[in-house]
Amino acid sequence: MPHIVNCVIRISKQSIHLSKLNSLSDRIFSLTFDVISRVLETGPGWRLVSPHFSSLMDSAIFPALALNEKDIAEWEEDTDEYMRKNLPSELDDISGWAEDLFTARKSAINLLGVLALSKGPPVVSAASKRKKGDKSKGKGGSCIGELLVIPFLSKFPVPSHGEDASSKAVQNYFGVLMAYGGLQDFLSERKDLAVTLIRNRILPLYYLDPCSPYLISTANWIIGQLTLCLPEAMCTDIYNSLMKALSMEDAEDVTCYPVRASASGAIAELIENGYAPPDWVALLQVVVKRISAEDENESALLFQLLGTIVDAGQEKVAAHIPGTVSNIANTITNLLPSVPDPWPQVVEQGFAALVAMVQAWDSPAPDENKEHEKSAWQLGQTAIAQTFSTVLQKAWLLPVEQMEPTLDSALPPPSCVNDASVLLEFILRSITSMEEITHMKVFELVVIWADIIAYWDSWEEEEDQGVFNAIKEAVSFHQRFDSSGFFLKMLPSQSANGSQSSVISRVSSFVTRAIAAYPSATWRACSCIHTLLHAPDFSLGAEDTRMTLAVTFGEATFSYFKGVSDSPAGIWKPLLLAISSCYICYPDAIQQVLCKDDGNGYTAWASALAQVSSSSFTPGLSSESEIKLAILTLATVIERLLALSMGGTKVLQDCYISLMESCIHLKDVQEDG
Repeated sequence: MPHIVNCVIRISKQSIHLSKLNSLSDRIFSLTFDVISRVLETGPGWRLVSPHFSSLMDSAIFPALALNEKDIAEWEEDTDEYMRKNLPSELDDISGWAEDLFTARKSAINLLGVLALSKGPPVVSAASKRKKGDKSKGKGGSCIGELLVIPFLSKFPVPSHGEDASSKAVQNYFGVLMAYGGLQDFLSERKDLAVTLIRNRILPLYYLDPCSPYLISTANWIIGQLTLCLPEAMCTDIYNSLMKALSMEDAEDVTCYPVRASASGAIAELIENGYAPPDWVALLQVVVKRISAEDENESALLFQLLGTIVDAGQEKVAAHIPGTVSNIANTITNLLPSVPDPWPQVVEQGFAALVAMVQAWDSPAPDENKEHEKSAWQLGQTAIAQTFSTVLQKAWLLPVEQMEPTLDSALPPPSCVNDASVLLEFILRSITSMEEITHMKVFELVVIWADIIAYWDSWEEEEDQGVFNAIKEAVSFHQRFDSSGFFLKMLPSQSANGSQSSVISRVSSFVTRAIAAYPSATWRACSCIHTLLHAPDFSLGAEDTRMTLAVTFGEATFSYFKGVSDSPAGIWKPLLLAISSCYICYPDAIQQVLCKDDGNGYTAWASALAQVSSSSFTPGLSSESEIKLAILTLATVIERLLALSMGGTKVLQDCYISLMESCIHLKDVQEDG
């Protein structure tokens, strides 16, 4: 062990030459720092390394943190790579057991964090990892951070006015800032020290003339790392400094994108931790003004910040949402690819920002009694819906129209299906007239949306709550405006097989596959089954479609139920009630489905339904509609069991008892409601 420690320390002290070395050599230095970090977490190792602490700081760690020529070149040539290496988001887990740091600077920052928190030989075994959040090393007595690290960093003064990146003072202070960023765990235990450092060592950087973008970007990053340490009285000064950084324009020969990107992240951290900007609208306007189609990477970050602002601002920014939606929708439509390729990340972030604005717009909807406010709100609602329609037409309809007929599938890419469904749902519930339906091409959008979700299968990669909400809103829209039964008509599909199907059938295909996707999707899908079977007007010559749906739903739900039927579980409730919805429509057909593979399938379902409907089952029936469905189904089942000469069986007795309990429960719910 002494030989290993001496070797790695000797290698690490060559870090002053890092800027002249290739990536393989950088990786070797990274591993060297990682070895020292890991050795420090052991009792014998700490004793071996501790005599070298001062020389490690001065000759190994700090030279790896200071600004060098390679940093400046990478800043200009590949800003995203620069930020990945130098403004990392994963340094919240400083540990001797950290892995996959890969660069010498990240590993040096991690080593500094481990060093700062250490006090003496660890008393835990060498194989024990210090878990994230374990602050035991910082309790009681001084640690190396107070004794060595902070005093060492304090030797380097804040640069003076007029110094640029060629100045040794700027290069060294860059290293100081990188070091502060690695002391997050250490400083979070010493908030007074953190506040002092930010006030005296970081905020003055924003008032230098000129501001060094290399220092400011790192200062923004540190503030983002230390937001939990900031007192409320200091947040306004910090916010004003970050706003200055967010508005920093590129110099003639230096891009300031990393400055704006890190400022965006730090402002988002401030807001997410409860800080309320003095002027929400001014912040909103600054962000929207900077979003453009010219710089996709920066716009992607600004879309994220925009979503955070709208989420937190809510009613403070609600009045400006229609105009904001219009502005960023123009950018999104310009960024949408003209060919059916997956959408770029900036478009996905743009759609997420639009969803955040939907949620903020919906939350402060005025009361019906306030006619003037309600009228103004409705105008805004219509304007937003029109904008969303324009975006979805560009995203869905235009690619289909421009698709080459030789391609197997003319479907647009299944990108942002959940977020796009939220926008479609907003359009559907905003419609008030047939003229708006025609103008916004609602039927055309619904058809292509139903085609997309019929083949969508990204349960693990993407949220789906918006899709289910859109399904229910589409059924409601059908009841209000689809007098011709368009949703039930057979229409050609844009998919590879080109078969004909109705909108309802395509939506039902999504719901059927969702049943077995994962538990939350099962609940949502089963909730949609009742809506799809009972809300549409199947009298418009489509009764066969309804029966087909009932049988398909019945097969899917019962198949999944059989897999979880060994012991009672909460997932029983949605599955059994969904089967009940199917059974009420077509008792004979569903009974055949239940008995297809097992002659006892019908009684097994009936027995389980009785169990779910009993007062002792958890989660029990809660809503009036659930209880009514159970009562109607149990009564029908009892009649069927009696017709099958099963009058003395336990399943009949259980059904009867649950029927009585459900009737009493329904009365209680109605009286309370």
